[in-house]
Amino acid sequence: MASTPTREVARRVFAREFNDASYTFKESDDDRAPVYVLLPTGQRANRVFLVGTLTETEDVGEDSEYWQGRVVDPNGDTFFMYAGQYQPDAASMLRELEPPAYVAVVGKPRTYETDEGEVNVSVRPESISEVDEATRDRWVVETAERTLDRVKRYKEADMEDPATDEYIAMADEEYEQLSIENYRQSVVGALESLQDEQAEASAD
Repeated sequence: MASTPTREVARRVFAREFNDASYTFKESDDDRAPVYVLLPTGQRANRVFLVGTLTETEDVGEDSEYWQGRVVDPNGDTFFMYAGQYQPDAASMLRELEPPAYVAVVGKPRTYETDEGEVNVSVRPESISEVDEATRDRWVVETAERTLDRVKRYKEADMEDPATDEYIAMADEEYEQLSIENYRQSVVGALESLQDEQAEASAD
């Protein structure tokens, strides 16, 4: 009996780092092998988990429905997601949800090259659900912790050492023009934004 492939862990990532993750790769030549995006902090991601504010939905399809959703994280950075006939549940949610709304999304990263040669990154959602503010806040804190862990591992890695984690070494090579400090700043900004919101709420 063929074993079913285990589902990949959905990585938590802020939009700034996700949108910089333009390099994709497979680990085998099998047609059905998963496609990974390489996060600039040195971790592969076949699936992502994000929670943020759905600010806009639009049917951008020509012949059939093809929904675009914009989800903004606490830094004001945007995740773009697209769902069509092959993601009926997600497309249905984008059709029915009334922005602004907090949403939790699990999906697969997808990259595509523009006519100008830039690589854009988006999410193909497997599931979208409306959530409350507390769920969003928890996601921010947990994503901050995971991001800081990745930044720390990256900074402590010795790129000259063959034993260095292969994904960190790959990220160092593929994203040499990007500063890892950007992603630490995303964490600081997201947590400060959360504190400001909570301070405002308690002042009301």
